[in-house]
Amino acid sequence: MPIHASPNAWVLETHSTAYALGINASGALVHRYWGPRLPYPADYPPARDFGEWSSFYGRSEINLEEYPAYGGASYREPCFKATFADRVRDTVLEFRSSEVQGDELQIVLEDAFYPLGVTLHYRALEAFDLLERWVTVHNFGPDPIRLERIFSAQWHLSILEDYRLSHLGGRWLEEFQLVQEPLTHGVKVLESRRITSGHQNYPWFALDRADAPALEERGELWFGVLEWSGNWKATFERTEFGSTRVGIGLNDWDFALLLGEGESFVAPKSVAGYSSTGFGGASRALHRRVRSSLPHGDAPHKVLYNSWEATGFEVNEAGQMELAEIAASLGVELFVMDDGWFHGRNSDAAGLGDWWPDERKFPHGLEPLISRVNAHGMDFGLWLEPEMVSIESDLYRAHPDWAIHFPTRARTEMRNQLILNLAKLEVQDHLIARIDGLLSSLNIKFIKWDMNRNASEPGWDGAQEPRALWVRYVEGVYRVWDTLRQRHPNVTFQSCSGGGGRADLAMLTRADQVWPSDNTEPTTRLEIQHGASYVLPACALEAWVTDMESERMPPFGRGESALRRGKMPLEFRFHASMCGVLGIGANLLHWDESEREQARALIEQYKAIQPIVQNGELFRLKSPIKGAFSALEYLSPDRTEGVLFAFRTHLSEPVVLPPLRLAGLEREALYQMDGLEGPLSGTALMNVGISLELKDFSSVLWRFYRV
Repeated sequence: MPIHASPNAWVLETHSTAYALGINASGALVHRYWGPRLPYPADYPPARDFGEWSSFYGRSEINLEEYPAYGGASYREPCFKATFADRVRDTVLEFRSSEVQGDELQIVLEDAFYPLGVTLHYRALEAFDLLERWVTVHNFGPDPIRLERIFSAQWHLSILEDYRLSHLGGRWLEEFQLVQEPLTHGVKVLESRRITSGHQNYPWFALDRADAPALEERGELWFGVLEWSGNWKATFERTEFGSTRVGIGLNDWDFALLLGEGESFVAPKSVAGYSSTGFGGASRALHRRVRSSLPHGDAPHKVLYNSWEATGFEVNEAGQMELAEIAASLGVELFVMDDGWFHGRNSDAAGLGDWWPDERKFPHGLEPLISRVNAHGMDFGLWLEPEMVSIESDLYRAHPDWAIHFPTRARTEMRNQLILNLAKLEVQDHLIARIDGLLSSLNIKFIKWDMNRNASEPGWDGAQEPRALWVRYVEGVYRVWDTLRQRHPNVTFQSCSGGGGRADLAMLTRADQVWPSDNTEPTTRLEIQHGASYVLPACALEAWVTDMESERMPPFGRGESALRRGKMPLEFRFHASMCGVLGIGANLLHWDESEREQARALIEQYKAIQPIVQNGELFRLKSPIKGAFSALEYLSPDRTEGVLFAFRTHLSEPVVLPPLRLAGLEREALYQMDGLEGPLSGTALMNVGISLELKDFSSVLWRFYRV
């Protein structure tokens, strides 16, 4: 039973973890426990009281309120803030009732005076060892209520402990960089203000004890992620009393929502968990959760070729057919035509919004190209950037008011484009009709949906509360995606936003994969994929083999790095991309026959290991951000077979590599591994390990089986 309920106390239990809350002696809903599952409901600690008021501190005891609102003599970071019609800005939430519906607990709070209700939702995900939390806000009265902060959850940790915070930072071309730092006194804020979840921060956190930091497969870890594709905020508060709490939800920067009579608002979900097996256990739990939410589940993702680096904007029927023929000969299963195919698109200065084939490049439309691609045994995919509009386009000339803008300010163009206001129903309907027309009339099986700029001048003409744009825009994006997916369930969608700018869990309930970065240089990409793997499984991470040369920027937050110039060996490039969903983005016209033959063999090898990589369990054996020797292990769910990837970049003397110890194997079972003469026990492979000989910028892919 995942939920134990009494009138004033509740415990949610998963396979190995538990979360407890209850009503204290003062009548407040407070946090009781979050950690490993205990044998009996009575084992969980009682609900604490706050203690007496203090003129300087507010509550003088540790404040463990489960969902604190802005109000009273409280100086903590609140989860909720509202202004009522009479301009009162103070909210007093009181417990009213609770209800258990299957695996979901609902707790209803109401304001002591105003007709405002807040329902707290809790769900125990036993299969994934995770919890979900979110809130629904209700206006029961006739007057509008202005919502000014709505967090989805506040997560409390044990008091009087020092913690280390892990999170993912970065920038364009260097997303998903792992940052670890002490959580000191005060409030640490991570956020996005860009109308997407963002390149700069990712809505994931992990906390471990500073005096007992978690390792990959050992140690305690509390972690969480927000399922939202727009502006978000996470506050990490360490108080003067030694309490630690995390609030996460919509960003309240430049934000307000008007809730009219009888209206409700549902906040995004916060997914969180506790791991006693370190970062590896936490990430594998999230991977299982993400895979279960993908539109096409655990269906294999096809090896694709994307034509962008071969052609740029110089797209035409004959050139694409030539590339398709070569791609098919290599074993590619999906051919994707990128930017440059649509009306007036000869550079990034024109065309966005006019989503029909350019008459000069494709005088007979796209049907002849798609038929040729299909005749080669491949599916056909297409690049779109539907949320954007070029000044030089028929759409903008017809509807300049559809762009996000302030009427009295210049419209900032980034990449020569503006953002359509998808908060507007008419814009949503237009995009649905246009893209539905493409998908209904052509045999398109894959859409790469891009978004290449962030918001500026965030005006919404005609809106009663323009600051609602940040939320209503994202809801509009969801409506467009959800409608198209409902009408075209066999189409696979990829979410791209200049790389990893919108690679969040909410998009991965609509898209089957994301594009983690525009940076395809393989040594940097190993680091990007490493960071992404703390949240996202391999099946969600598209990874291309390209001809990008290695000329690295200094790593994010880690000082200077030696420049490495020139192309990596083709095998190294393939192996790096085979750690996710394999794709090719190089100019195949420039590959000689020996490179093509090597690519054929590697693609065939990937297809053999595809189910293990895409749907297996990941063990990060050695981190690429901690040294030049890194390794990953993918293990089938039944632990009978696996795949080992190992990479060496540049190492100065000595050149002997340390033993590589595997993980997750059955201790008494025997495993036969490529490169080894005879089988070894799981105990030996995990404790003694194996020795590898690798030269600079080389790699290995070894399969192993239980015998």
